[in-house]
Amino acid sequence: MKVSRQALLHWLRPGRHPAPLLGVDLGSHGVRLVELGGSAGQPVLACALREPLQVGWIRNGQVEDFDAVAEAVRRAVRRSGTRTRRAALALPAAGVITQRLRLPAGLDGAALEQRVASEAQPQLPFEPEEACLDFCALGPAGEGELEWLVVASRQDRVQDRQGLAEAAGLEPVLLDVESHAVHRAVARLVARWPAPEGEGTGTPAAPVALFDIGAFATTLKLLRGEDGLYERHLPVGGAQFTRLIAGRCGLGFDAAEQAKLAGTLPPDLAPALQADFVDGLAQELARALQIGFASGPCQRVRGVLLAGATATLPGLAPRVSQLTGFETRLADPFDGFTIGLGAWPAAHEAGGFLTACGLALRRFLP
Repeated sequence: MKVSRQALLHWLRPGRHPAPLLGVDLGSHGVRLVELGGSAGQPVLACALREPLQVGWIRNGQVEDFDAVAEAVRRAVRRSGTRTRRAALALPAAGVITQRLRLPAGLDGAALEQRVASEAQPQLPFEPEEACLDFCALGPAGEGELEWLVVASRQDRVQDRQGLAEAAGLEPVLLDVESHAVHRAVARLVARWPAPEGEGTGTPAAPVALFDIGAFATTLKLLRGEDGLYERHLPVGGAQFTRLIAGRCGLGFDAAEQAKLAGTLPPDLAPALQADFVDGLAQELARALQIGFASGPCQRVRGVLLAGATATLPGLAPRVSQLTGFETRLADPFDGFTIGLGAWPAAHEAGGFLTACGLALRRFLP
């Protein structure tokens, strides 16, 4: 097995002044860039920009039209005006295998790499020679042991991301996992919430519920810090609203999508259409959270975060709060940042920048 310490989770070395870094998120509908300045305690948003992609250029995290996506990344970098070329990208969680290993604390160097590779190999669904693997220490795991996070992916997936960045004129310096980047951005948001009464008295902190509402599916995650406790996928998303508009207004799907995004729905239909969709979606989200509680990881949450463009629909957050009984907020990853001149994205788009922001935050990791 190839142990490629440069390929995945390539942590920035401690003790260095954090160099400029672009977080580059390759989504199915757009490329998002985020660049941060300042410091971990006082981040400054220097750049936040989205460049749209045509449907089909990226499917399920796989780049289907390499040249078109590379050109879109180049356009995004050019539009941003940034001089930074060092880039952090991510692979979708579905393309990555993660494991946690407990190993003797005294291992290092070649002996450590060999031990990690031999422990990880039986869990991989592909041949060892096809794998890129990296690992990092999480902390003590008991007397004389350390816990390690091990991440592996197929070489072709890694090379695809690296080659795309290079074709766009960027220098790929690290490759993360999309879910890890999202967790990092959410953990920073939650840390800004006031602690609930009674928390911190020896009981584990209550997790936060994150609903990431996409076009065709929604993901519920229960997160404690950057650790995922539970995940559930729901077959609901913003495309259902588009279909509702298409059916009521006699439009094709693409025309309905354009009307939705442009806010040009018929004024006599828009309020009722939106209210129907918001109520139905809120009930689906509340039901999913109850199922999550029944599965056992926890029976309460600190609050609910809604991410994605659909999350900004008027009335959705209050309705989810009403149905669940928990404070519900929009997941704005730039909350608390100092905003650089011209760096603020459209308000309804902020929730779509969780991954890109989480990647850009890697600049400040110790």
